[in-house]
Amino acid sequence: MAAVFPANQVIVVGGGLAGMSAANTVVELGGRSLLLDKSSFCGGNSTKATSGINGAGTKTQKTKSIPDNAEIFIADTLKGGAKKPELAKVLCANSAADVDWLVDKFDLDLSLVARLGGHSQPRTHRGKERFPGMTITYALIQMLEKVAEKTNRARIITKAEVFKLVQSGRSVVGCEYRKAGKVVKEFGPMVLASGGFGADFGSDSLLATYRPDLLHLPTTNGEHCTGDAIKMGEAIGAATIDLEWVQVHPTGLVKPDDPDAKVKFLAAEALRGVGGLVLDANGQRFCNELGRRDYVTGEMWKKLRTNPGNKPPFRLCLNRAAADEIIWHAKHYTGRGVMKFYPSGEDLAKDMGVPLQTLVDTHQKHFEAAKKQEKDPDGGNFPAYPSGKTWDEPSGKTGSGKKFFHNIIDGSKVATEPFYVAIITPVIHYCMGGLECTVDAECIDKSGKAIPGLYVAGEAAGGIHGNNRLGGNSLLDCVVFGRVAGKAACKFTFGKDEKFKPCSCATQIGARNGGVWGNLATARSPAAVRDYAKDPEQKLFAGNVRDVYVSTMIESRRTQLLPIQISTGLGGE
Repeated sequence: MAAVFPANQVIVVGGGLAGMSAANTVVELGGRSLLLDKSSFCGGNSTKATSGINGAGTKTQKTKSIPDNAEIFIADTLKGGAKKPELAKVLCANSAADVDWLVDKFDLDLSLVARLGGHSQPRTHRGKERFPGMTITYALIQMLEKVAEKTNRARIITKAEVFKLVQSGRSVVGCEYRKAGKVVKEFGPMVLASGGFGADFGSDSLLATYRPDLLHLPTTNGEHCTGDAIKMGEAIGAATIDLEWVQVHPTGLVKPDDPDAKVKFLAAEALRGVGGLVLDANGQRFCNELGRRDYVTGEMWKKLRTNPGNKPPFRLCLNRAAADEIIWHAKHYTGRGVMKFYPSGEDLAKDMGVPLQTLVDTHQKHFEAAKKQEKDPDGGNFPAYPSGKTWDEPSGKTGSGKKFFHNIIDGSKVATEPFYVAIITPVIHYCMGGLECTVDAECIDKSGKAIPGLYVAGEAAGGIHGNNRLGGNSLLDCVVFGRVAGKAACKFTFGKDEKFKPCSCATQIGARNGGVWGNLATARSPAAVRDYAKDPEQKLFAGNVRDVYVSTMIESRRTQLLPIQISTGLGGE
């Protein structure tokens, strides 16, 4: 607890979704947050997330009568690659409450649900427009900016490169950062949420150390992803885990006029979830499009390695029904030049240089397998993923057959069917490894003991996803463990009997903005705050300690969200 020093703030490093979730949670609980980001604006890789956020048992799922729950989700996550059941349980059991928190508290549209690879139920939530990572992250950024503007409860400082953790004994009590040529110290418990190392390509980088075989690949990561949190943690003796597990995503988008670009856009996994098919250069299917990411990537590489006659490119093809279900994405990619619209399958076949009949046969076999699966789901000839049998031969022969089919078309329709098509290639996407942590997001040392005052969330944390992350679990990880870290840091900051709690007395703010702001009632009792920190469903979220936050939330709903780049020159910066 805060017996080491009377800290009056929680310091969050990183302005992506994990950091913003932590900082907003600190404010909700009555604390003060300082968020530092080395980039010129916040958002990070979170704003690039295109498929959605997972939740099991959400209000959205219930309205659609989707029979999902935390137990099913935990089983899928463990089968998908996670190796630590206790961390998977936190991730999945908190998912419904935290997705509903985004919808209810930030007025977000997460009304569409898709099934991504490795999931036995449709549980990946997104809105009708825009990329979900962008929508969610910018909503939280805007909220924290308004709190910083109107109160002393939050500060955001950009272009601030944190490079050192400050300790008192074993405890972490602050950090040092560089800004405008000066070194600045700040004090408080630390939440490290600055992402992974998927763009750390230097000769002495984490990638070079743990996965030199991947250095030649392109990446979807921004240049800021250099493993700063991991390196700072290691410097004070924090334990790391799974650093060798780097996810190579199968569907990086190749721009035809710049095919060798080192940084590539990612084709949302939801494109396959709505029915997109992966074809080789000859127009043939060869894998389960809804298999694990490492599996699909492996089948692509196997296709090239085992048959010299097979050459790139691979293509991701969406028929009209599939594209219509995710049309904002399809049009966005087309506008960026990384996807192409074909008025007909005949036009597509000509551009691919394959006979039209090949595409007809490929779709017809897929259609027939889907119909057989519908009629006799357990009678197929091949093993299916995650369990059972499948009738689909191209994927079944790989041992991980396809059992879920969506937006299928009869082969006879291919010649006149419009398609959206992208050329795809494997890309470095996500680092499963990072700083090892407890279920309370506490960093631990190499002896397994928690390091007081040091927490981690998002891609900087390791051990949550094991050797493969399921699609949609990244944004969820950011929100769940960001909030867990924020709660834990608040308990540390407030100290015994919460005597250091900054906002424990009545507050008054002059009325402004049409009466939205008004007198604030006295705060909740310390016992209520302690109970809230243990309450994953946030049933005690009605206390008046967060009235500033709620008033800000109401005001923010009057304004347009999602400028492409948000200025964060707040906190005196």
